[in-house]
Amino acid sequence: MKEKLIQRFGADRVSEVPIQEGEVPLLVLDLELNSPVTVILTNGLSDYKMPVPDKWKEREHNELYFCLPSYWEWEDLENPQMNWVFYWIQRLAKYVKEKETWYGHGHTMPCGKEKNPLSATMKQNHFLLADPILLETEMSPIQLEEKEIHFLSIIPLFQDEMDYKQSQGTLKFSQKLNNNGITEKLDDFRGSAMKRKWRLKKT
Repeated sequence: MKEKLIQRFGADRVSEVPIQEGEVPLLVLDLELNSPVTVILTNGLSDYKMPVPDKWKEREHNELYFCLPSYWEWEDLENPQMNWVFYWIQRLAKYVKEKETWYGHGHTMPCGKEKNPLSATMKQNHFLLADPILLETEMSPIQLEEKEIHFLSIIPLFQDEMDYKQSQGTLKFSQKLNNNGITEKLDDFRGSAMKRKWRLKKT
């Protein structure tokens, strides 16, 4: 898959992340958008053919990714405000294979049994897997030999967002995110999509 991404973005935009033995290989994409972003994605999860329901039969091969803002110093692997992305992308990738299950657009999961916040700056405690939003074009499917590889973004959710998604469904929740300009791009400063924005009345 790395070669396919190099063809799409250029060799200077694609690199590998050093990993420990037994971990899922990871790639880094440096993308120039209106505001540059860094994408951390799995490289090989798509070798696992997910046992998807019939209506998702064209989506058996997936890779996961986080989209990081330009101000994140992701290379600082000792920084707990940022290094959690590596822990969680590994954990999510290993889980789906070990449990012989599948991931698809709209799937959610807690951040561990305790549902602790991701970090001191990011209070979200759930994840949503979603088709690319901000990177809809950049992370469109890749054809690799006989299989089509799709990309699922990992979006951190607040507890109230998770509650709304569970009660109202993926479509309505996606609309809620869209109305608030929320994409897969991580943001230390974003608030919950469920918080009302106060407007000053004109006098």
